[in-house]
Amino acid sequence: MLKKLLCLLLLGFCLTGTAFAAEGKNPVLLLETSMGNVKVELFRNEAPISTKNFLEYAKSGFYNGTIFHRVIPGFMVQGGGFTSDLHQKPTRGPIKNEAANGLKNQRGTLAMARTGIVDSATAQFFINVVDNGFLNHIENGDPRAYGYAVFGKVISGMDVVDNIAAVRTGYQNGFQDVPVTPVVIKSVKVLQ
Repeated sequence: MLKKLLCLLLLGFCLTGTAFAAEGKNPVLLLETSMGNVKVELFRNEAPISTKNFLEYAKSGFYNGTIFHRVIPGFMVQGGGFTSDLHQKPTRGPIKNEAANGLKNQRGTLAMARTGIVDSATAQFFINVVDNGFLNHIENGDPRAYGYAVFGKVISGMDVVDNIAAVRTGYQNGFQDVPVTPVVIKSVKVLQ
């Protein structure tokens, strides 16, 4: 009897440990685009606010039908805020900038897009297609050097991102660097 009780207690401990381990895993999402799929991993521990924000937008279907509206070869592709007719979608309030989390704007990383105001990011994000060190956080007290918060990375489909970065762009409705043929984010699904 004692042996069974001990086994049950150990089993319960193991299952609890497994449950905690599963909760601690980084979320993985699939971005289905009109040019192919991109799988990304979000950095839950290093960028908890940005990760939670992105997950909430993804789970609500907010990104479905948005476009990569700003594409600059040799720099980045930005999306997640505009429809294909360049109407900006309404968002929730801005989040705290986590650029001081130690993560760098390197090739294949996802970062939160923002205005010149440090804590202004909402739904828009970008994927770095090269190392963009000048976007990293600098501790010098100057808000212009605060940086852009990295919160994830591409784990498969970087070739798709490179193809998006290579599309022909132009000037549309007051915006520069807009793909001539819209690059649509069909859906963003949480895989784990």
